Formats: sequence, C-alpha cells, structure tokens
Amino acid sequence: MAIIEIRSLTKTFGKIQAVRGIDLNIEKGEIFGLLGPNGAGKTTTIGMLCTIVRPTSGQGLIAGFDIAKHPTQVRRKVGIVFQDPTLDTILTGRENLQLHARLYGIPSSVRHLWIEEMLELVDLRERADDLTKTYSGGMKRRLELARGLLHRPAVLFLDEPTLGLDPQTRARTWEYIRKMAQKEETTVVLTTHYMEEAEAMCNRIGIIDAGRIIALDTPENMIDTMGGDIVAIAAPQPPLDKIRSLPYVSEVKNVGDTTEITMKSAHLHLAELLSLIPHVISVETRKPTLSDVFIKLTGRDIQVDAIENGESWVDSVARYRQRGK
Repeated sequence: MAIIEIRSLTKTFGKIQAVRGIDLNIEKGEIFGLLGPNGAGKTTTIGMLCTIVRPTSGQGLIAGFDIAKHPTQVRRKVGIVFQDPTLDTILTGRENLQLHARLYGIPSSVRHLWIEEMLELVDLRERADDLTKTYSGGMKRRLELARGLLHRPAVLFLDEPTLGLDPQTRARTWEYIRKMAQKEETTVVLTTHYMEEAEAMCNRIGIIDAGRIIALDTPENMIDTMGGDIVAIAAPQPPLDKIRSLPYVSEVKNVGDTTEITMKSAHLHLAELLSLIPHVISVETRKPTLSDVFIKLTGRDIQVDAIENGESWVDSVARYRQRGK
C-alpha cells in the first residue's frame, strides 16, 4: 500500500523549473532513498512533501492527505530530521522530547510512556537527564531521530542522517533507523551522499536529475544495469577499438590516466583482455557500485558534489526562492 503518492508534481521558482512532473509511489514501511546532484530537484521535492514548499501544479498525498490542500494534517503525519542540528542545548534529552510532545499535542496519558520508549530505542535512557550540550555528535543525532519519531509519524524524512559522523557512529545510527522503521512500521525517505549506505539500507532508490526521476529501482537492479565488472587499466596507448570489439565488453571510457572497462565475468576474460594491451602499468578489478550507476546516469560524483555545496534542505529551498525572484 502506497503511503506517499505523487502525480505530475511540479515546482517553478520564477523562470526556474526545479521539479518537472514527478510521478512516484512510496510504499508503507519502505526505506526509500531520493538521490540526486545539487540543483537536480531533490531538495524541492522533499520540501513539497514536507509542506515547506507549495507545489506549482500536480498532486502529492501522504497517508491520504493532500500536501497542498491539507498541510496541517500532513505535518501531523510526518517527522523530519534535518541535516543541521535543531536540538535545544540548554535542555536535557528528556526535556527536548517533552517539549516536542507538547508541541505535537501528544496526550498526557501516553506522553511519558512514549518518551521512555524512544529513549530506550536509541540507547539514551542513562543520559536522558543530562544537558544535550554535553552529548556527542552521535548522541545528538540519535536524540533527533527519537524526537522525529516520538509523535508516531507515518513518514520520517531524513536529510543526510549520518553526515559528519565517524564510521562507527554512522553504522550504529543506521541500526537505529532500521530498528525504528521496523518497530514503528514507519516509512523512511532519506537523502545521503554516502552511496554505500544507500546501497545497503534502501529498499528502493529514486535518482532525480534536472527535475525528473531518471531511474527508480532496487539498488541491486540498478547495479546490474552496469553490465558486469569494472576493470581499470593504466597503459600508455591501449587499443580502444580492439577492446570495444570484444563480445564481453559493454563500455570503455577514459578516467584520468586510466582506461575503465566494463565487462562480464572479468575473472574469465581478464587474461585475454590484457594480452591485447602492451605495456600495462597497473590493473584493478572491482564490482560496480551504486556510485558507478549514479555517475553513469548524471555525469557527476555525488560525494564531490555534496562536499562542494554542503547545503541543507532549508538552505537549498531558500536559495531556489531567491534565484526565482
């Protein structure tokens, strides 16, 4: 059953058409990744679904409520964890959750129980009465996840949930996200520039570019479209025409000082391939990844793109609005 339904959704800022008629269903309980280079329309799409940005045309439904006609009801159905910290650092962890509970009108009869359940879920009960300014970055992120889920939303939006965390804390944060999604049957929609995380965590991924969804599938199926293993060869003058004519080779391209060859069953054909190339300096063989798919479809490396820009959802929406004036 689809918890999010999007039909011909568009958004224009002045002369800038940020989103160009997106159609998309996201199922209940799904962990869905929306990936795209900066300026592709990802931020605006999520902004519309969160009711931060009003659509120009088309329709979006969350749990049956129209994002344009019923924004208040939609906001009750969603939780949001922004990239930038939004905790009140002069309050304790428990007080932050209590404040959120009151703002969302959680009944006093269940408020204490729900707060304790969330603290337990993210392993913060022992530190719940400490000021959040004393928390580590990972603890703050876990508290924000707990806060985002406290009012039992149907959909949780996560903007770069592990950005800036060390690898161990990133792994633990994903454990909490998966555990919360399963326990609460919450649909999770996330953005991330850590492609290995999206590959491991997401049930499906939508890649957006130039305001349109250009690919939509499971990570495994997307990777299968690459057509085999990737072999990177450094050699002075590789015979590109001969390499392209091999029946097991699907793509040949230059990447810096190396020739990158996509081929089926590299372990069976590598010796024959190398026999055609004189003066080989180095060879590297690997399986394709979601990053390879992303680069092939968009022509950009999402990690480099994110480092160069580094904007949050709110920052990007504000930028779009300013450019559209």
